[in-house]
Amino acid sequence: MEERNARRHSPSGMPDEVLSCVMPYIKDPRDRAAASLVSRRWHELDALTRKHVKVILCYAASPDRLSRRFKHIESLKLKGKPRAAMFNLIPEDWGGFATPWIKEISRSFDCLKRVHFRRMIVSDLDLEILVKSRGRALQALKLDKCSGFSTDGLLHVTSSCRNLRILFLEESIIIEKDGEWLHRLSLNNTVLETLNFYTTYLVKFDVHDLNRIVARCKSLVSLKISDCNILKLAGFLRAAPSLEEFACSFDDIGGDAFQQRDNYATVSFPRRLCSLGPTFLVNSHLPIVFPCAAMLKRLDLLYALLDTEGHCLLIQRCPNLEVLETRNVIGNRGLEVLAQSCPRLKRLRIETGADEGLEFEEGVVTQTGLMALAQGCLELEYLAIYVCDITNQALEYIGTYSKNLCDFRLVLLDREPIITDLPLDDGVRVLLRGCNKLRRFALYLRRGGLTDQGLSYIGQYSPNIRWMLLGYVGESDKGLLEFSKGCPSLQKLEMRGCCFSEKALAQAAKQLVSLRYLWVQGYAASKTGRDLLEMARPYWNIELIRTRRLENEGDKEEPSHVLAYSSLAGPRNDFPKSVIPMDLGRLLSW
Repeated sequence: MEERNARRHSPSGMPDEVLSCVMPYIKDPRDRAAASLVSRRWHELDALTRKHVKVILCYAASPDRLSRRFKHIESLKLKGKPRAAMFNLIPEDWGGFATPWIKEISRSFDCLKRVHFRRMIVSDLDLEILVKSRGRALQALKLDKCSGFSTDGLLHVTSSCRNLRILFLEESIIIEKDGEWLHRLSLNNTVLETLNFYTTYLVKFDVHDLNRIVARCKSLVSLKISDCNILKLAGFLRAAPSLEEFACSFDDIGGDAFQQRDNYATVSFPRRLCSLGPTFLVNSHLPIVFPCAAMLKRLDLLYALLDTEGHCLLIQRCPNLEVLETRNVIGNRGLEVLAQSCPRLKRLRIETGADEGLEFEEGVVTQTGLMALAQGCLELEYLAIYVCDITNQALEYIGTYSKNLCDFRLVLLDREPIITDLPLDDGVRVLLRGCNKLRRFALYLRRGGLTDQGLSYIGQYSPNIRWMLLGYVGESDKGLLEFSKGCPSLQKLEMRGCCFSEKALAQAAKQLVSLRYLWVQGYAASKTGRDLLEMARPYWNIELIRTRRLENEGDKEEPSHVLAYSSLAGPRNDFPKSVIPMDLGRLLSW
């Protein structure tokens, strides 16, 4: 017994000095969490040596509790609103405030150098408090899809944070007052590596400030900005030999063919450039891009205005492409060209867009393009795609050829009245069995797209999947309960448009042994939600967002949501009127 206890307190037999040297090399947070459970000493060493902490929901832990355990972290990432907020499915006032976290950062976390807020509400005062306490040490600030602040808040940051290497604001909603924040950045900073205010609609800035930044910051490797025409940045590009990533607008180049040709001559991309995001790019602008196409490893065409032919002309000149983001106007023909021209492709994201005038017969993606892609791009690791039609055979091709796939997301659009081959039970089964590296999986279909049997296949053949989104799948509660008997690693589950009862949802949540987060919209909701309480357990918060009428959409109503998540902090105290916390006492009073 004594020998067993000795092993428990020193499982590896190594001295603390050796263990403390080894622990910092354990980077994966799951490995870290497992190691911290071995013994009290290992738990202490994990706390002392942990450099990065990621909180997947800002209400899952309290700021003071986190600071007590991890006093020496250098990097903190916090997520606020649920992912569904990106699709306007969550009420604007739901929550996700950064204020309590920033107050704790100002008091604790003395070693903190990098802060990343995602989908959170950050005020100008929050930013002022942050830079007053951490300004000199702060090296990276990412406000990723955040809101609540203005350029006044950014001015606090750029005036105080002289050692800032990364300033990331992409897709944040920012109230623009002036461009003084960028001017101060150009005067105060000499170490900037990444500047990103892409898709923020910030326009009140002076291009001369960008030129000053590139002249002073020799380490600048990434610039992504919004509505600034590339012709105004020709001088910047000539002065940025180290630039590797660039995104800007190609809008309003103007002129006839001869004038455009002269304009093209003023633009020369740096030799190291390997990532490009051209907004408003049309076919006639392609000669600007062609000279650097062979160097590109990443290409973002989500906001380009290319038609199918333009996609083909550009993609066939990018043999080293590893990452492509675009819209479904690429069409099956574009995917076939991609499969033939880009064998090193690892990540492909194809979204749907309002491409009226471009989305003629060519500009659709179906099983034809998907099958060509699977056969041609064997190194694919990430695939997110919207399709107008799909077959079991196409999914089987992915399971057969895409052995490196870690993240697969498919959305079946409701554009076509008839789908060639439903349900997709067999195709999903082959895909999951073949792609055994999958960690993230999304399948958003239409009524009849997947039966209860298909849903049980997902549970049976998803041993390693940690995040899953399911839409319009299954036929009854039986399918959901069979599904929940599997998925042993599933931590986050999101569902929409399903027929399941509250009781079945609660039972499934209890059966999914690793589940830490559940979001469901569009289920068989009752008036009280009483049956949802069956999933109640310690450290498990349940929130109900009742049916609401959507503004500016007539009488359309948005179905009820239920959000449940693990939390060491207990129920939150900033509920808006649109959110009802679920507890037994409240339900009994209804």
